[in-house]
Amino acid sequence: MHLDITTPALFFSAISLILLAFTNRFLSLAQLIRNLQEHYLATSSEKVFAQIQNLRKRLYLIRNMQIYGVSSLFLCVVCMLFVFFNFNGIASFTFGIAVILLLISLGLSIRELVISVYAIDLHLKDIEKK
Repeated sequence: MHLDITTPALFFSAISLILLAFTNRFLSLAQLIRNLQEHYLATSSEKVFAQIQNLRKRLYLIRNMQIYGVSSLFLCVVCMLFVFFNFNGIASFTFGIAVILLLISLGLSIRELVISVYAIDLHLKDIEKK
């Protein structure tokens, strides 16, 4: 497979948008955790503690999503350098690794979404019981 310099460059906008979405999710969760912490300290509710544990799991998933996404972007830049210096074999290998890292990041994103929907579904079931 022969790469030109524009092939890995195409990932820049996609990965940048994905990382922006991941960062927004991270910031939202961080704020929610801070609010729930105050509520937990005031009430010592087991339900709030369980929510905080769920959010911790999601927070670590988002961190890993970001790490794999940034690593993918980093390898795209490295790939472009290899293409620039005519190391096409290494460039193809590096680009392949970047694609795999992006797939891992997206897979973790799916896992985080599943956990998120499950947590919201628990709240909806509480509402339905009342």
